[in-house]
Amino acid sequence: SMEFAKQLLQEAKIAVSPGIGFGEAGDGYVRIALIENENRIRQAARNVKKYLKSLEGTNV
Repeated sequence: SMEFAKQLLQEAKIAVSPGIGFGEAGDGYVRIALIENENRIRQAARNVKKYLKSLEGTNV
């Protein structure tokens, strides 16, 4: 979850909290805080989608 959170920040310009920070069971997850206005949340979702599509066909 830590590496994925770093990649989201660098590639998609989205800050999330690595799940491991919330306990061992959180490893492999990220926490997303929806504290922005609706337009910024939509843009963030588009950025995440674009980033995930860029991973298709890779062994990540």
